[in-house]
Amino acid sequence: MRVYGMSLDDVASQAAFAKRQGLNFPLLSDPDGSAAGRLGVLMAGKPYANRITIVVDEKGVVRLVDAAVKPDGHGKDLVEAIRRLRG
Repeated sequence: MRVYGMSLDDVASQAAFAKRQGLNFPLLSDPDGSAAGRLGVLMAGKPYANRITIVVDEKGVVRLVDAAVKPDGHGKDLVEAIRRLRG
């Protein structure tokens, strides 16, 4: 399993955030919002993206879309969801 984070922040901002938070996965930068726009997660009329988690399996099939992400506890919830998907 691979984990990536993505935001509209620039690379330098993401690097500082990853260091502060002690993240052990790569963050992808989407400063123009093109990827977020294609995923349909840009907030209407604002330069922000909604928090969303997408789980894609090894074959590229989307297995889970969680559009109700709340940062507190999300990691634990996501691990449980992936365990359920794996059976």
